[in-house]
Amino acid sequence: MTAPQGYEIILRTLQPGTGRAGDFDDIERKPDPWESAMQATCECLSWRGAWDNLERRHAEDELGETVYSEFPVHSRSAITTAHTFLDRGIVGQDELRAKMDQIRARLERD
Repeated sequence: MTAPQGYEIILRTLQPGTGRAGDFDDIERKPDPWESAMQATCECLSWRGAWDNLERRHAEDELGETVYSEFPVHSRSAITTAHTFLDRGIVGQDELRAKMDQIRARLERD
């Protein structure tokens, strides 16, 4: 997969062996807490007029089938949000990288 310029930080988050399943085996799975929190965040962004849900869903579909096609389907909201925030200059790569490093360190401690 060739990384589009500026999104390498997102693309490097895909761990070997965690790619997208080719079927619907996990359609019945219970969402992880982070997924529910992400959905709530996206709903708040839409409610406050910052990022319309329909616009987000179109971006998830487009990016999920192209740039991030190897990522698990359930990660699309987070990946698309990070991608869009980079596009809009809301967050920079260094800031995103630092936050991701903080989260990894916290998860390794727990």
